Amino acid sequence: MTATPDQERVLIIDFGSQVTQLIARRLRESGVYCEVVPYTKAEAHLEPPPKAVILSGGPESAHLEGSPRAPEALFKMGVPVLGICYGEMTMCHQLGGKVESGHNREFGRAEIARVKDSPLFLGLDEREPVWMSHGDKITAIPEGFEVVATSEGSPFAAIADETRRFYGVQFHAEVAHTPHGAAMLRNFTHHIAGLKGDWTMANFRKEMVARIREQVGAGRVICGLSGGVDSSVAAVLIHEAIGDQLTCVFVDTGLLRLNEAEQVVSLFRNHYNIPLIHVDSAADFLGALNGVSDPETKRKTIGRLFIETFDREAAKIEGAAFLAQGTLYPDVIESIGGTSHVIKSHHNVGGLPERMKLKLVEPLRDLFKDEVRALGIELGLSPAFVGRHPFPGPGLAIRIPGEVTPEKVATLQKADAIYLEEIRAAGLYDKIWQAFAVLLPVRTVGVMGDGRTYDEVCALRAVTSTDGMTADFFEFPWDVLGRAATRIINEVRGINRVVYDVTSKPPGTIEWE
Repeated sequence: MTATPDQERVLIIDFGSQVTQLIARRLRESGVYCEVVPYTKAEAHLEPPPKAVILSGGPESAHLEGSPRAPEALFKMGVPVLGICYGEMTMCHQLGGKVESGHNREFGRAEIARVKDSPLFLGLDEREPVWMSHGDKITAIPEGFEVVATSEGSPFAAIADETRRFYGVQFHAEVAHTPHGAAMLRNFTHHIAGLKGDWTMANFRKEMVARIREQVGAGRVICGLSGGVDSSVAAVLIHEAIGDQLTCVFVDTGLLRLNEAEQVVSLFRNHYNIPLIHVDSAADFLGALNGVSDPETKRKTIGRLFIETFDREAAKIEGAAFLAQGTLYPDVIESIGGTSHVIKSHHNVGGLPERMKLKLVEPLRDLFKDEVRALGIELGLSPAFVGRHPFPGPGLAIRIPGEVTPEKVATLQKADAIYLEEIRAAGLYDKIWQAFAVLLPVRTVGVMGDGRTYDEVCALRAVTSTDGMTADFFEFPWDVLGRAATRIINEVRGINRVVYDVTSKPPGTIEWE
């Protein structure tokens, strides 16, 4: 998106951190419009001047030759600058301070102690818990800076040059594990930079509709519907922008939740009147997965078939020039290479194969799941629909470790449906970020009545989260788990044991599946 001349804009310069977009998320939560740009393109975005600049974290060492740098012109513009982690280090290095390697690393929870008042910490306590993640250390700060806060491992945990309005924090203020980090960022944008904070999801909707129209022009768009919230919200947004230039293609992989295919077709054809092509490809997907056990191979097989299906369907639509996807920001950072590990491989966030003659339209690419839900409400979708738990692109294939067969899919669909029914009946669905059943690749001996059984094990998972970047297990009431387990064992043939997974998803990891 591009800011209008009268719009308040914060520029976030990205140095490769996997949580850079969390900075943007925190700013959007407080009503601040922002743009995230890679450091390699940052200089071009300094005109017109932003109201403030934030330098993100990153994996490099600021003192090494060739490491990422902020544009030198930035420090002469007279706008407030906040450096976070690597951002603080490169600001120190570029302005005459000193950064070194070989010191004690600082990862995880820490506590900072304030030694000097600063508007950055307005309204906060003298001691604050924070989340550190750095291997290098600042050993000298530039002229004009003062120490604002220290930690056990960082004598320069927070620094400030109040005259130039330059600030640096060694910790990640943007993550949930810095409890008052959002307040620090708000202090920077509202009190130090003086922003009003009047940006809303309605603004995003209006701006994105204009952007889609500009990108697509008179071309036709084919939108890949997966049945989930993300692709559905993307489709409704794109349809608002270009109307019948959009055709949705729903590929029924046979790996969806119970009765989900019928629900998707009914929703788009009967309720929204959006042109929809329903492609029943269950036999193709299940056939291609026959005998495949490796999870990465399963992902790539599913992704390949999706591409082939869209390629085939796009060829039937005269003038189709664009492929729309419901890619979210977590999908992007899980799929990039370079400084980050590739975690997801089924999303086409890095571009489409050259043989495809379609350009990507990804209107949700900068948003997190809860922001997509807010956009869905803004677009008029029902809260019950947008509040549905996330469902991964590969579907049930990654919830069946080992070989995927039609029989296993049918078994898992029934168990998963019972699990979700009991969660809804207990009034817990909206308190859980994601809940699902997994059919484990093991069999156990059991006794049912007077007979001996040797059947499958079903694992139940439920996690809490805000943005899908970190998660923790949901503390189920035992009676709800008991009812779900009893029903699954009684109603789903082939399962004789149910277990509950209490694994957490700590910071620094992404995918739960």
